[in-house]
Amino acid sequence: MSSTTRKAGTYYVILIAGAAALGGFLFGFDTAVINGAVAALTKAYNATSWMTGLAVSLALLASAIGAFCAGQIADRYGRVKAMVIASVLFTISAIGSGIAFTIWDFIFWRALGGLAVGAASVIAPAYIAECSPSNLRGRLGSLQQLAIVVGIFIALLTDYFIAISAGSAELPFLFGIAAWRWMFWTEAFPAVLYGVAALSIPESPRYLVAQGREQEASFVLGKILGGNVQSKIEEIRETVLRERKPNFSDLLGRNNRLLPIVWVGIGLSVLQQFVGINVIFYYSSVLWRAVGFSEQDSLKLTVLTGAVNIITTLIAISSVDKFGRKPLLLLGSVGMTITLGILTVIFGQAQVDAAGNPTLAGSSGIIALLAANLYVFCFGFSWGPVVWVLLGEMFNNKIRAAALSIAAAAQWIANFIVSTTFPPLLQYFGLGTAYGLYTIAAAISIFFVAFFIKETKGMELEEM
Repeated sequence: MSSTTRKAGTYYVILIAGAAALGGFLFGFDTAVINGAVAALTKAYNATSWMTGLAVSLALLASAIGAFCAGQIADRYGRVKAMVIASVLFTISAIGSGIAFTIWDFIFWRALGGLAVGAASVIAPAYIAECSPSNLRGRLGSLQQLAIVVGIFIALLTDYFIAISAGSAELPFLFGIAAWRWMFWTEAFPAVLYGVAALSIPESPRYLVAQGREQEASFVLGKILGGNVQSKIEEIRETVLRERKPNFSDLLGRNNRLLPIVWVGIGLSVLQQFVGINVIFYYSSVLWRAVGFSEQDSLKLTVLTGAVNIITTLIAISSVDKFGRKPLLLLGSVGMTITLGILTVIFGQAQVDAAGNPTLAGSSGIIALLAANLYVFCFGFSWGPVVWVLLGEMFNNKIRAAALSIAAAAQWIANFIVSTTFPPLLQYFGLGTAYGLYTIAAAISIFFVAFFIKETKGMELEEM
């Protein structure tokens, strides 16, 4: 195969992986856009801390359902059609969230978006892993996390500019409509783009082989790999063609218990959330306001954190196929444990004002800000992207979609638990307690990686 053909195949697979990763962009945008609107929502609907937590996190339970169902939909109708369905749900949710009249219909519209987020969290990594050559799979799999963090950053940046232009998220913006409503409406544009992009990319070659459409699979693999792909088709056929369609029962071993590899995937997903990363992205503007920063300064700090997350994800993309998955996870776990421990100590010793909010005097505020961003740095080059890479590649072809659905559903349930409990933890126990719990989870993750994670760098999916 000539170098020109190889380059053309590389450009092509980057293009289609990037289109699929738009689902990750919307995943990040949808989950983070509420950050700048939390305080305004609380006032608009006169919500308690528990109701605020539910308004943010009930969509995450819907994400668990979306993730759980996405594998079956993708196996039955194809990866591309599943992406189009997610695009439609994203669009409807964005429009509905902005026109909500009560906290309850707001939650309903957000839940529709949650279904789409859950589906995107499963479909994109599966599609990218199934279309990527083994030597590029780690970097291309990291595109999902890059898209997520870019989506988070753009959502935070959008919130910031809308809030600055209006004077506050609570004040009127264009056409006299409250600024926080416009924050949600901005998501409709990338949601439609995602659907258009999904319709322009080919179906996964492994799905096509499983459907008996080997000629189409050969055409797609020819554009990706170049040369004679018949041996690759035969290799895929051996692992994906079965007498029956893939089923959740495939995940069960002896005694009808989940296979150990599925438990490892669940463990990765749960720990990725239990270290508290989404507290930073859902509540950081509230968090920084609680320690004395103004609304505008809090939003600036939140945007800064989003930028740090993008930079570290780029580092992960450049190094995941060079250093491997396990070393990056271990290094990130150690770094998160240290930085979260520092935050625990600082907020645990902070003075409390008349309103019950912690106040950081002297250098404590600067140290907390540095520790928080170093924590995001440690997560960004390790547990953020690498977990998605592993979930896309650690399961064999027969169980990949179903196992990814289970693992992603567990991730969203864990996310729901963390996000729902943070406001009452902040109100009744303080930030020190919250960060203490996340520190414990980060410490546990060190041992989990050391004992249960196997390196997958350079392995073909058919070898899993």
